[in-house]
Amino acid sequence: MPAEPGAGTQAVERAMSLLACFTDEHSELRISELCARTGLGQSTVSRMVSSLDRMGFLVQDARTGLYCLGPTVVTLGTVALNSSPTYRAARQIAQSLAHATELGANLAELRGDELFYLGNFEGVKSPKSFTMAGRTAPLHATGMGKTLLSARSPAYVRDYYARDLGPAYTPHTITGPAAMDRALEEIRSRGYATEIEELAFGRACVAAPIRGRSGDVVAALSVSGPLSELDLPGRQRELALMVVEAADEVSIALGFTVVHTPQPRLS
Repeated sequence: MPAEPGAGTQAVERAMSLLACFTDEHSELRISELCARTGLGQSTVSRMVSSLDRMGFLVQDARTGLYCLGPTVVTLGTVALNSSPTYRAARQIAQSLAHATELGANLAELRGDELFYLGNFEGVKSPKSFTMAGRTAPLHATGMGKTLLSARSPAYVRDYYARDLGPAYTPHTITGPAAMDRALEEIRSRGYATEIEELAFGRACVAAPIRGRSGDVVAALSVSGPLSELDLPGRQRELALMVVEAADEVSIALGFTVVHTPQPRLS
């Protein structure tokens, strides 16, 4: 029989639940809000927040009394990111891609049933006031997500939709397995994926797979930005060539031997 969680384990879980309350939408919280979000009592939350504050996991604003994530979290996040072989192999290549295309270059991998961003690099035509690193996105509504789905089995795709993981974000989102199967077959055939207003209006991207030493798809690389800046009717082949070549560079850095890379085609 597995052992029941001890007091130490329970304390760790409670502390982690407090840290997990902080999101992009709610980056500053009061003690009362932490209590409401976790269901923990005020004395417990106050005691744990005090400890997290001392250790640098949380920081309190002296003027407002609100808490936010502290420098220790940033340090640990940086350590985790820098320990990723994919990130280390792709960082400079993605930066160069962003510079060459003047668009945003993005790197992501599969985590569970979501796209998990390892990083993004700004282009002058696609600036961001935030980092994508650590964020998640749906597989079926993103170019990189569809690239990763193209390496999964048809059974996985059917199960993905059966579990209601494929809602519509715009009228252009692919919301059924049959349509997705057709889209994924096209991605496999031409070697890259596109995303045109499938997650958000006015946005587009071109994505390509990154392969590990064994040849399995381990991540995806893309360029993205405003639909008008990507100009896919005029630039799709050009951008696809650049993204596929950059993704192949990352794959080689990860130990994959590229035997032959077919030229990306438009259809």
